Amino acid sequence: MITALLFGGFFALLIAGVPIGPALALAGAVVIGVAGLGIMSLPTTVYTGMAKYPLLAIPMFVLTGLIFERSGVAERLVKFALALIGKRQGALPAVAIIVAMFMGGISGSGPATSAAVGAVMTAAMLREGYPRAFTASVIGAAAATDILIPPSIAFIIYSVMVPQASVPALFAAGMIPGILAGLALVIPAVWMSRRHGFGEVAREGEVRPSIWTAFKEAIWGLMAPVVILGGMRAGLFTPTEAAVVAAVYGLFVGFFIYGTLTLRTVYDVLVESAEISAIILMVVALAGVFAWATGTLGVIDPIARGIVDLGIGQYGVLALLIAALVVIGMFLDGVSTFLILLPILVPIANHFNWDLVWFGVILTMKLAIGQFSPPMAVNLMVTCKIAGTTMEATVRWVGWLILAMFLALAAVVVFPGLALWLPRSLGY
Repeated sequence: MITALLFGGFFALLIAGVPIGPALALAGAVVIGVAGLGIMSLPTTVYTGMAKYPLLAIPMFVLTGLIFERSGVAERLVKFALALIGKRQGALPAVAIIVAMFMGGISGSGPATSAAVGAVMTAAMLREGYPRAFTASVIGAAAATDILIPPSIAFIIYSVMVPQASVPALFAAGMIPGILAGLALVIPAVWMSRRHGFGEVAREGEVRPSIWTAFKEAIWGLMAPVVILGGMRAGLFTPTEAAVVAAVYGLFVGFFIYGTLTLRTVYDVLVESAEISAIILMVVALAGVFAWATGTLGVIDPIARGIVDLGIGQYGVLALLIAALVVIGMFLDGVSTFLILLPILVPIANHFNWDLVWFGVILTMKLAIGQFSPPMAVNLMVTCKIAGTTMEATVRWVGWLILAMFLALAAVVVFPGLALWLPRSLGY
């Protein structure tokens, strides 16, 4: 009865249009009150849900992503990628995916990268004849790799909730699967472009941009992931401190190298990053009430045991979780999904002795697919708005991109070493 009230109340609030954070807190608070667990514990529960040191990295990485977006790093990365690839059919979609992967090494947020890359690439792709829906689909899918390529906000949340998986280990584990996912997306994007004749080819006599000149302009952006991840690997700073270093590095590049940042721009960036970070952290804090209610009432163990006892084996359970999480990821963002479901999923992983770092990468790849799967894909919401198209129009194109990401996910499931080799080699 209590379990039905908890989850039924939560989903009823969501259907009624209540935001995810308040819905989690209200459902948890009602059950706590009904069960007589002490309603006065709620303020402390909310505070402890957010008072975790690793979470300090989230606002700083959000700030870093916005700083690099406004300083023109994305635009310079696009020029460098175009210089490498050249002008041909399918070049711009490939460039968009590659640039999104680089931006993922800076911001760690899919929607933020969707906005940054979309602002630069959408107009260029439309000028060369790429349909608006196709453009939005490619950029939205490309940005989904950002929660895999470190630094990743999703990995930070996962590490907070699963202390056995450290942030450095998760960052290292996400590198190869993130790159694999990006390369997997390039194949259908280029294939669709050539099949339908999208994009212009280089005209006779047209001069290809200088690779060296483009590289010199983009080098400061290319070095950002090296500074962040290299400093962590060298032991110079923790992941949380790395976020601060990255923000300072971005300010230095914007003010003194590119000269594109002003005090007014920095003020706007600080306000926007504070708003985005507040939304994320408030969801985390309010979800603490829901998590405390589920843990105290003991509703998690029966659900986990019920899934384990289905009699379909570990691979059957894993396939079931993949299907369920991709569907859930269509409607909820990655942070919310982790906060709601990890208390159920981790006991299942422990039952089958799955490596929790590998399991975190698998879960995150599932959520990445959900970020660009209609009808409520958060990345596509951003790119469709920029491209001036509807979510429904992307279905024709995005299906091939979802299939490509699924194949990358299947590879990581079948070959766990794709995720675990790097962190083990680095000693995490």
